[in-house]
Amino acid sequence: MYHLTALVTLLAVMFYFYASATVGRARHRFGIKAPATTGHPDFERAFRAQMNTLEAMPAFLPSLWLFAIYISDAIAAGIGLVWIIGRILYFVSYIKAAEKRGPGFGIQALAMIGLWAGALGAVVWRLAH
Repeated sequence: MYHLTALVTLLAVMFYFYASATVGRARHRFGIKAPATTGHPDFERAFRAQMNTLEAMPAFLPSLWLFAIYISDAIAAGIGLVWIIGRILYFVSYIKAAEKRGPGFGIQALAMIGLWAGALGAVVWRLAH
């Protein structure tokens, strides 16, 4: 069973919902009418931070699950939590100032690369043996 990975998946989705709601609030606060995605720098930073999270999830989620299946549910969940923490730091920092997003990006990127590389290595190992 993959209960821990399932929980981390749900937490990642919950964070994405939070990011989306933050964009909605910024849209209202700055008077940006849909479907516009530009207009006020504070809105644009919130929008890009949310979209960057969305863009990262198709690489994160399969890597998370393949790591859990081929290596370990608990380790995948732990690395997945690091990814979420990195995304939260990235999101909060990006909204304040785009140039401050680096540390959060680095944390989540390392976690994602670890999940992907671990899953790839485990799949290749199983294919070879």
